[in-house]
Amino acid sequence: AGGGPLVPDSVLLEIFLYLEPADVLSAGRACRQWHAVARDEFLWKELFYRYYGVSRDVPRHPAAVSWYDEFQRLYDTIPCVEVQALKEHNDQVLHLSFSHSGCLFASCSKDCTVKIWSNELDISLQHSSNMRPYNWSYTQFSQFNSDDSLLLVSGVFVGPHNSSSGEIAVISMENFTLLSRVRNKPYDVFGCWLNETNLISGNLHRIGRITSCSVLWLNNAFQGIESENVNVVKRLFKIQNLNASSIRTVMVADCSRYDSPDLLLDYEEQLAASSTCPVFDLGSDSEEEETKPKQTPEPEVQELPDDGAVTAEDGLQQFFDDIMEGRVKPAMTETELETKVAELFVRTRTKPPELNLLPTASDSNTKYLIFTTGCLTYSPHQIGIKRILPHQMTTAGPVLGDERRSVEFFDSLDHVIDIHGHIIGMGLSPDHRYLYVNSRAWPRDCVISDPMQPPPIAEEIDLHVFDLKTMKEVKRPLRAHRAYTPNEECFFIFLDVSRDFVASGAEDRHGYIWDRHYNICLAKLQHDNVVNSVAFSPVEQELLLTASDDSTIKVWRSPRVVRIQQARKLRPRKLLFSWLMNQKS
Repeated sequence: AGGGPLVPDSVLLEIFLYLEPADVLSAGRACRQWHAVARDEFLWKELFYRYYGVSRDVPRHPAAVSWYDEFQRLYDTIPCVEVQALKEHNDQVLHLSFSHSGCLFASCSKDCTVKIWSNELDISLQHSSNMRPYNWSYTQFSQFNSDDSLLLVSGVFVGPHNSSSGEIAVISMENFTLLSRVRNKPYDVFGCWLNETNLISGNLHRIGRITSCSVLWLNNAFQGIESENVNVVKRLFKIQNLNASSIRTVMVADCSRYDSPDLLLDYEEQLAASSTCPVFDLGSDSEEEETKPKQTPEPEVQELPDDGAVTAEDGLQQFFDDIMEGRVKPAMTETELETKVAELFVRTRTKPPELNLLPTASDSNTKYLIFTTGCLTYSPHQIGIKRILPHQMTTAGPVLGDERRSVEFFDSLDHVIDIHGHIIGMGLSPDHRYLYVNSRAWPRDCVISDPMQPPPIAEEIDLHVFDLKTMKEVKRPLRAHRAYTPNEECFFIFLDVSRDFVASGAEDRHGYIWDRHYNICLAKLQHDNVVNSVAFSPVEQELLLTASDDSTIKVWRSPRVVRIQQARKLRPRKLLFSWLMNQKS
């Protein structure tokens, strides 16, 4: 205690290890030699590594002043204290999104409403829009545009159980009026903003039983106002899908801050200068292979034949001749035949990929379109990346987009990342440098023989991290959260990333928070049912929202912020007491 004998550091360390972080800080301050203890880097470094279980080869956070400050930060600034529960929704809450200013946030729900909330000390409901009059079944996703003047809301149409149609609505934040509505198919494309006034939607065209074409459209948010004078829609990309796959979950990454990120996750990063479209296979369980993803050659579908080589037309004709003359053995199933024909057909019907996807100093306006896709089954197991060029960022010009040669029907992907599992969530870091991906792994070395029967998926969720500047995976996957829904019923678990933390929902009735630098789980946030979505305030990472199937939105703040708010509430009472005592005297 304060007047007791000096305690050796080794004894303090052993004592502290038996205490919770808050008790460690309190007990430490009670020591006679506290000022010396607080400055003892060796003591706090040992305590930090041993208490949080961080590998000793992980350096201290680059912004940290001392190990004591780091120990305190990981306890005191995590939004893990529940301060409010919002119960205005009367069904499952599926998604949360903050405005860029942090003053508002939106929630989507199975009750078919999108609600706008005012983010004050006590959060309050500002507006609610019911989408049932527009034949919606429920709202599923929302996103504010860059100046927070418009809200994109994505929903699902009422229809048969296997219906895949949806719609995107744009709502003005000035008076909450509905400005426009855009068809969106499949509905889990969700949609996203490309810039302040243009949004991206999807459409799906069936070519065969398991072959289709995804078309991504750029839409002006003010269609009803401007449609008589200027183009309000333009085709961005047209991409062929094989084996019942389709493009879903679109998002846009802005490359302008790649050279000045908020937090570097790889201190030995190296630019990859590849002109091809590598596919990273993350299916390995070995540490070396997970740390350095395996690169495989460019998929055949994206290669163009060299001059003098056999063309795709010749290859397709030869394939048909082989079938007719019985030279294709063993006999192919109808599904295999359709896939083989589609692969051969698309080889010279596709525009080549961009020669260099990696951004340079002169590409400050470069944006990437990121989405989930696949090539083996309908289960989304790949991430596709396509560069959006400056002239494509407006609806001006031909409605069908870039001029194509008559034989080029499809656009190629500039980059593909293979996750080797079912992707159930994606999110960008605030600087858009890193892409975080929730996935449920397939069994190692599994073989997919039928695209309509994907492999079973793990209950444990892997949270992968990719550097979009180098197109490489960094760090090992984050783990702790779990999901139980089988493959055919699997749904999205939304995640969010702040400057220092990443959070995700889970089906185990908890939200989770990890530290991005140390790769450790810091908190579990309890609900009474599945946690579908999480959202950090973009201006205050010590505020986190979680949305659940229990129909509630919970508000979480850090212990530090809670103490400050409690002190502010008590201060007026103290002032009143002092005034009364002065009046009596």
